[in-house]
Amino acid sequence: MTAAVIPAILAGCGSSGSNVSNPQPVPSTQPAAARSSSPAAASQAPVPAESNPPGDIPDTTVYVPFASAKGHLKLNVPEGWSRRDMATSSTFTSNLNSISIAWPTMKAAPTVSTARRTTVAALSHATLAFRMQLVRSVTLPGGPAVEIVYQVNSPPNAVTGRQYRLVIERFEFFSRGRGAVLSLSSAVGSDNVDPWRIVSESFRWR
Repeated sequence: MTAAVIPAILAGCGSSGSNVSNPQPVPSTQPAAARSSSPAAASQAPVPAESNPPGDIPDTTVYVPFASAKGHLKLNVPEGWSRRDMATSSTFTSNLNSISIAWPTMKAAPTVSTARRTTVAALSHATLAFRMQLVRSVTLPGGPAVEIVYQVNSPPNAVTGRQYRLVIERFEFFSRGRGAVLSLSSAVGSDNVDPWRIVSESFRWR
């Protein structure tokens, strides 16, 4: 099981709480290991970060455009990554890296305050060993956004049971009555600063 599971689960959390007209719960179709509904999962300790984590995105990576007519958005993603489409999201994965773009229903623009009050709370209940690192307002070429950076444990591998410590950069956008949530996930210690900058700065509304 790859790191793609986490962003896919959390796509529906791009709600900013009271700003969402139809909040989306954690899908029951996702593996139970990715949810912290049991006391054991809720109290799970962070797994150690890898000293040489797999999954650094090569500098030679070619980025190709992806557009969603339903989400009224577009962005660039690494060429050749596997893709999974759902009703309100698309996720791209390679090794322990994943890019998830979702378009949940939002009534108003998210703020740092609403993100802390609702989204962070939802993430802490929907993930394993959640640890928040920062919540802040940012301005990207595609518009203003709320950025949330946090760490979680990956779900256990279905065969080996092994888990990885992941760091996720989440951006919540809003424009003209539409919302979008971009989540960039990789193993803690990976050097993906430039690739994630390329992807996040390529986001645009259509």
